[in-house]
Amino acid sequence: MTASGMNYAPAPMPAPVVKPGEFVFAAVGLDHGHIFGMCEGLTGAGGTLKWVFDPDAKKMDRFCARFPGVRRARDEAEILGDPETRLVAGAAVTSERCALGLRVMEAGKDYFTDKAPLTTLEQLAAARQAAERTGKKYMVYYSERLHVETAIFAGQLIEQGAIGRVVQVLGMGPHRLSPNTRPDWFFQKEKYGGILCDIGSHQIEQILFYTGASGAQIVRSQIANYNHPQYPELDDFGDAMLLMDNGAAGYFRVDWFTPDGLQMWGDGRSFILGTEGFIEQRKYMNLGTDGGPGHLFLANGKEETHYNVSGQVGYPFFGQLILDCLHRTENAMTQRHAFKAAELCVKAQLAAVRLA
Repeated sequence: MTASGMNYAPAPMPAPVVKPGEFVFAAVGLDHGHIFGMCEGLTGAGGTLKWVFDPDAKKMDRFCARFPGVRRARDEAEILGDPETRLVAGAAVTSERCALGLRVMEAGKDYFTDKAPLTTLEQLAAARQAAERTGKKYMVYYSERLHVETAIFAGQLIEQGAIGRVVQVLGMGPHRLSPNTRPDWFFQKEKYGGILCDIGSHQIEQILFYTGASGAQIVRSQIANYNHPQYPELDDFGDAMLLMDNGAAGYFRVDWFTPDGLQMWGDGRSFILGTEGFIEQRKYMNLGTDGGPGHLFLANGKEETHYNVSGQVGYPFFGQLILDCLHRTENAMTQRHAFKAAELCVKAQLAAVRLA
C-alpha cells in the first residue's frame, strides 16, 4: 500500500542510453518526495548522480540513504560551479522552483524541476526569457504522464491511430492529504500555488499532450475548501474545463479526499475519447481488487481489450531527456509544451471561482 503520492516513486526500468559518467547530474532542493522519482528515472536511464544539496541536513541524510555514493555538496554554488555537472534536478518549495531554475540556467546547466514548475505568470516570463537567452532547458517532471506506464501506452495507442482523432480528455487526480506528513509550506497558497496550479498541472499537461493541442482557453475553473477549515489557504477541491486550440475539449477534477480505506494514495484515472474509440486508464490500482497498477482499457471498431501494462512499457522520457541534453534536441518534451502547461495551470488558478 502506498499512503502518500508525495513519496510515490516507481521502480526504475533500466534502459541506459549512456555509459557511466557520460551524463552527470545533481539534485538541489529536496522539499518534495518527487525528487526520488526524478533521480530514479535519470539513474535508470544511465545518468550519474554526483551531487546533492539541501540546507536541511536531515533531508540530505534520507536522500543519501536512497542513493549511496552521492556526494554532499557544501552549498549550491559548489554544484553550479562544477563543469562536469550537466543538469540539476530539483524539488524545492513550489514558489522557489523558478528562482532555482534561473540560477541553474545562468550557470550553464539544464534544469529539471518537479511540477508545478512555477506559481506566477511573472516567474513564467522570467523562465521563458532565461531559457531563450541561455539555450538551456527548463524541463518539468509531469509524473502522472511521464512516470506512469498506462499514460505512456495511451500515448502510443493514440499515435498509432487506435481511437482516431482525440476530441476530449477527462482526467481525475484524487490525492490523500495525510496532513501530519506535510510541511508548513504545503498549506500556504503563496508557496504551493493553489490546487489547480499544483496537482492540476498534471492534468493540464496530459490534456495538452493527448489532444495534440499547442494551447487552450480556460473556459471555467473552480476551487473550494470544503472540509479543512483548519487550513484556510488549502484548496481541497478544484476542477476546470478547457477548450483546446484545435477544437478538442478537456475537463479535469483534482482533490484531497482520498479516504484512508483506499489501498492507494489516489485512484487516478483518465478517459480519452476519440472519433473511432476510447481509452480508460486506471493508473495506480483497480478498485476493489488486488490487481495492482497499470490497467488500460481500449475499445474501438476492432477490439475491446483490457491491458495490464505494469512492468511492460517502461518510462522512455528519462533516456530521451538525457539524449536531448547531450544533443540539444527536443524528443522528450518541447520547451514550448512544458511552459504552455505551466502557463495554463497558473491561469486556471487565477481565474478560479471559489465555491462555498
